[in-house]
Amino acid sequence: MIARPSEDLPAAFARLGGEEDGRVWSELWDDLCHQGSVYEDSFPALPYLAAIATGRAPGAPLDAVLMSGLIVSAADDERSARYADEITALLPVARALLDAATDDAPAFVYLLQCVLAFEGERVWSAGRLEGLFEQEYELDCPACTTALFIAFGDHGFFASDGDYVTADPARAPLLPADPSTLAPLPARLHGTAARAGHEAIARGLTHLFGRAVCPSCATAFPVADEVVRTP
Repeated sequence: MIARPSEDLPAAFARLGGEEDGRVWSELWDDLCHQGSVYEDSFPALPYLAAIATGRAPGAPLDAVLMSGLIVSAADDERSARYADEITALLPVARALLDAATDDAPAFVYLLQCVLAFEGERVWSAGRLEGLFEQEYELDCPACTTALFIAFGDHGFFASDGDYVTADPARAPLLPADPSTLAPLPARLHGTAARAGHEAIARGLTHLFGRAVCPSCATAFPVADEVVRTP
């Protein structure tokens, strides 16, 4: 996190509640969370965002929850304690929005990350689930460091050697996890997606928390471990 010049947050959020809310939110995202970054001056926005999310101030609750989730995912213990009341208020709103996100896979994944962030999870809340709706991850083989492209979904289910210039890159099939053997958090994520009707997301989770075989050196490795290691 890096510091940004402080803005007049009361004035910025006071602009919400009119016909130009879309533009105002765009400016708020650009100022407070530009391209997904979280700054020192992002955290003081949490009281304003919590007020919007809970209906105590004008604005879109979904935007408020999504921005808050991103900010909280970067919180350390001190900031989590400082904004504990806001985080507590945001969690049930995020859960309700998640329950309603049955037709929008990206929104479902973003909200799932928000719920995890508000619950205090700091690994999978920090953007690492977004490959589920993109249906791909890019990472390196832990044994030979070959750049790998992990695909699941419309493009197939495979690990390729990452050579996007070659017409026929080396590929190896993925080894998805059995949902009944998933650890508690992955099992919870899988069950949440399945119950919401997001079959592609649920299937993607079995591959994310399954294994891949490097087509270059034949090493089998847990996909999730390398996703976490990837900057």
